Parts: sequence; structure tokens; C-alpha cells
Amino acid sequence: MTRLQRIPLVVLCGPLLVCSVLAAAQSGGRSAAPKGVLLEQLTWQQAEKLLTRGTVVVIPLGAQAKAHGPHLPLANDWNIAEYLKQRVHQSADVVIAPTINYSFYPAFLEYPGSTTLRMETARDMIVDICRSLARHGPRRFYVLNTGISTVRPLRPAAELLAAEGILLHYTDLLSALGEVEKEVSKQEGGTHADEIETSMMLYIAPKTVDMSKAVKDYHPGKGPLTRTPTDGGIYSPSGVFGDATLATRAKGKRVMEAYVSAVLADIETLRRAPLGMSTASDGGVPGGTP
Repeated sequence: MTRLQRIPLVVLCGPLLVCSVLAAAQSGGRSAAPKGVLLEQLTWQQAEKLLTRGTVVVIPLGAQAKAHGPHLPLANDWNIAEYLKQRVHQSADVVIAPTINYSFYPAFLEYPGSTTLRMETARDMIVDICRSLARHGPRRFYVLNTGISTVRPLRPAAELLAAEGILLHYTDLLSALGEVEKEVSKQEGGTHADEIETSMMLYIAPKTVDMSKAVKDYHPGKGPLTRTPTDGGIYSPSGVFGDATLATRAKGKRVMEAYVSAVLADIETLRRAPLGMSTASDGGVPGGTP
């Protein structure tokens, strides 16, 4: 039994895992207890025992209001983050913080419902969350990242925290999924609500996908997506950048399992990483924001 498994099972499991555990029990099967702990399910006294200097804290990050074409919901990134959160919960000896549902997504604002924070706000939110939890011990944090533009605020957040003796690592999608995407992708090009992302959802949450509305919408370019062909940026009347019609569950399985493997490997790398020296006079957790 690991350190984190000492909390009662009803606290460890989120709703989805509780259902799976109960179903296994009712069917006579056995289901392994999760290795991780969901912070939101703990009391502060339980959290105090687990938030030690050696603890790795995972912070899922996924937009809950960001356009993903006509065939996927605004909450698509959040759905991916929640899925990965449960996979990490089951497999890694970590404390998992609540999922962050807003961040830096400036490329999608022409599509109603899409939201973005300023880069500085997105950066500071991560910094403040890590500083708050680091007050009680943890010095290693991993942002379970589901976006590409989110790397822009995550990078300076990591730099600020490093100066305080706090390690912040995060998922780099281009690095984590680049090779497997090359192997399975058939589309001409694209990176958003496309063949790959739609395939992922067909694997993890098929009921959220309406393939009857999937389209190919690929116009090479740079900049934010735009619904107006004369504007600067990437023209996309649908909000898709790529060819969603090529998506399959089989492709999604390969990509998502590679995603999970990359995240778990990142977490173990972070766990072994040496801590730097703090430059802050109060132990590396100043009270203000940068």
C-alpha cells in the first residue's frame, strides 16, 4: 500500500471511479484502488498529512469554454483533462488538484462562447495555486496540460517558481504526441478539432462527438482562426483547423494511450528531479503575485 492509499477509498475515488469500483464489486470482479488522491475530496486535516515536501501535485488544465467546430462541445479540452485526471489518479502516487477550466486561448475569440485569460492572468493563476499549496510542503508541481497556446503562460510561471525553489513541469503536446500523430494522421494538415482531436474524443467520450457535423476545414496560414476570409489569420468558418471527417476511434486510442504514457513518464521524471535553492527570504513562498 502506498502512502496515498491510506485515505479511505470513498475519499480517493471520484464519481466515475466510484461507479467502476461498485460495478466491479457487484459483478464479483476486483478493481485496484487508485494510487493517487483527489485534493477536492479531502478535509484540510487529511490534506495536511499528504502535502509534504516529497509530494508531487498534479494540476489538470483544460478549457471548458473554447470552440471546437460544429461537432465537438466547447468543453472538449476540459473533457480530455478530466479523462487524463482519472487515468493519473488510478496510476500515479500523486495529489491531484481541481481542474482549471480557464487559461490563455486567444486564437478562438471570434467563435461565440470561447473565452481567454490574458497571458499574465493565466501565468499568475498557476503561480498562485502552486504557491498556496507549497506553503504546506510540496515543491514539485505538474500541470496536466491539454493545450498548445497554454505553454506561453506556463513557461514564465515555471521560471518564477524556480526562483523560489519550486519545480513546475507541464505537458508539451507537440513533443508528447508528435511521433504518434505522424504515424496515424492522414489529413493534409491541422491542429484543432481535426482528425487527431476528434479521434481522441471518439475513443474517450464518443457521446460528445457528432460525426454527422464533422467537416474538413483547412486553410494553411498563421495567427488566430478567423471566420472572415479577408482578415489576417487562418480562415476557418467552422472553427475546425484540419479534417475531422477522417477521425476514427482506433486512431484516438493510439494517440490517447501515448498521451497517458507521456504524462505518467513526465510525472516520474519530475518526482526524481532535484530541487533548486530558493531565492526568497521566507522559504520560497512569498505572499504576493509576480
